[in-house]
Amino acid sequence: MNFFKAKQRTPQELVRGVRDSIARLDVGPPESKRKASEEVSKGLAQMKGMLYGDGDPLPELVAQLAQETYNTDLLQHLVSNIHKFDFEARKDVAQIFNNLLRRQIGSRWPTVEYLNGKSDVIFTTLKGYDNEDIALNTGMILREMLRHESLCKTLLYSDQFYTFPHYIEDTTFGTSCDAFANLKETLTRHKPMVAEYLEKNYDRFFATYTTLILSTNYVTKRQSLKLLGEILLDRANFNVMTRYIANVANLKLIMNLLRDKSKNIQFEAFHVFKVFVANPKKPPQIESILRRNKDKLLLFLKDFHNDKEDEQFSDEKQFLIVQIQGL
Repeated sequence: MNFFKAKQRTPQELVRGVRDSIARLDVGPPESKRKASEEVSKGLAQMKGMLYGDGDPLPELVAQLAQETYNTDLLQHLVSNIHKFDFEARKDVAQIFNNLLRRQIGSRWPTVEYLNGKSDVIFTTLKGYDNEDIALNTGMILREMLRHESLCKTLLYSDQFYTFPHYIEDTTFGTSCDAFANLKETLTRHKPMVAEYLEKNYDRFFATYTTLILSTNYVTKRQSLKLLGEILLDRANFNVMTRYIANVANLKLIMNLLRDKSKNIQFEAFHVFKVFVANPKKPPQIESILRRNKDKLLLFLKDFHNDKEDEQFSDEKQFLIVQIQGL
């Protein structure tokens, strides 16, 4: 029997212990750094255990732990130093974050309220895409934060939002896909808020977004076109859609993509092109381009993806043919 079993640390002791160990990760000889790293890992594992329990965490301990993370700004320290942690500890950070972000008391989300005043946590998490070793961990945390409108709005209205194309274009495949998933989450989850943003920042947003549509990377180009179609066809974005399909340069861009060598790119371009054609109030300059290319478009659409067994697509294609014939 072990009479000297270590007593369970309180939530306050746990949080402060992790905070202190993080501060010692870069201090002193290698041996003391290694010890600090082990203490961080151990403390994070215990915090995770307290938050998740054995399927039945104790609400009082969870509340104390959460409050102490706010009091000590631990969340900022975790995302700022996650690249120094070992593999398992990084995974624990993501799980701790996500558990705290989902914590609800009545209609309140305490961690979200705390983070509303700590925008650096959001931006540091986004910057995690600079480091392939932690990108998927910080990406997971960012995705959880984006579920909450106030945190999503903080990112969307910041200059840092415009770093997404860099992370999508200039990183490894896994990091790029994760960054695109979070860009999509930012632009599609909180629709009225995003619609207002796009109306106010139309020129800057679409100038940047078009660089993704023109990407030389097949996956980026296809995903970006598909997402553009979703944005334009969403009822919340009616004003944005109306402005987009009144622009001659946009129509020319999409008509060029209809001729892309990839059938999948052509297919996604079709779903954007149909919005231009279906518009009952086409501006004269848009109608003029369509009329000028009428014969070519009809010939093109007649043989376009005839192998697709998709009733809705066939109906839409037939509708476009009728619309173009009537120009």
